[in-house]
Amino acid sequence: MDKQIVIGKIIAPHGVRGEFRLMPLTDFPERYLTMKKLLLASGKELTVVKARFHKNMVLVVAEEINSMDEAELLRGEKIVVNTKDLPPLQEGRFYVADLIGFNVTTLTGEEVGKLSDVITTGSSDVFVVKSAEGKDIMIPAIDTHIKKIDTNGRTIMVVLPQWID
Repeated sequence: MDKQIVIGKIIAPHGVRGEFRLMPLTDFPERYLTMKKLLLASGKELTVVKARFHKNMVLVVAEEINSMDEAELLRGEKIVVNTKDLPPLQEGRFYVADLIGFNVTTLTGEEVGKLSDVITTGSSDVFVVKSAEGKDIMIPAIDTHIKKIDTNGRTIMVVLPQWID
């Protein structure tokens, strides 16, 4: 089965006719303007009649949702996309879901752990590496520390920050 990636979350109804607000959780929010279907994490599929941006949210009219009460039932639902349907990335860019589980080592080959999460911050992402001892190690995802990502070998080579002992 194909992996699914969360690309949005339904926040609340908008108006009384079934339109709802969706918070984009993607680097490509403009995709919502051309999507014909929304796949919910619950497995339900909605047919998009109209989508538009409004105050950093996407307002969606779906064929299956005709009232504020029906839209309310969608509150908190996550919008997913199958990984095969993701747009291609530029060279050197990766989808987080593709990197989770990669072995993380130093340039000298010392095992640091496995990538367990990526935290998005205002300035740069932070790689969360779970060590063999179960400790979370935070490594800024910048060129100073992330030296090589080998997708074939499923490894990430890093230079650890000075504050990590």
